[in-house]
Amino acid sequence: MNTNMNKALTLMLALFTSLMVWSTFGAQAQDAKKAVISIPVKEYDFGKIKESEGKVSHVFEIKNTGNAPLVLTRVMSSCGCTVPSYDKEPIAPGKTSKITVTYDPAGRVYPFVKTVSVYSNGKEGPEVITIKGEVVK
Repeated sequence: MNTNMNKALTLMLALFTSLMVWSTFGAQAQDAKKAVISIPVKEYDFGKIKESEGKVSHVFEIKNTGNAPLVLTRVMSSCGCTVPSYDKEPIAPGKTSKITVTYDPAGRVYPFVKTVSVYSNGKEGPEVITIKGEVVK
């Protein structure tokens, strides 16, 4: 009976060890392919801009530093005076893309700070980019 019990314990130990090894390698393989969003410069200051000269834009560079395609799922501004535009195609590993942020100063003669939230599969929660400046007459 001891022999049967030893065999059963050995079999259970081998099965448990196999499951642990498999789950560890499975988790590593799953983590191995991951998109990572990188925005080298997250803030841009327009300085003083004239209301009469109209809309101003700045281009932010987005880079995928991971090893799976990066997908921008949602890009939202903090108000209607700021409009982001971006390419909807996935960004390949090691490649870059751009987000153009346009601010309309019409009727807004005062300092401003506006944010754009960038949601992707490369980070939990948003990356936030900011534009700021002062609109003068």
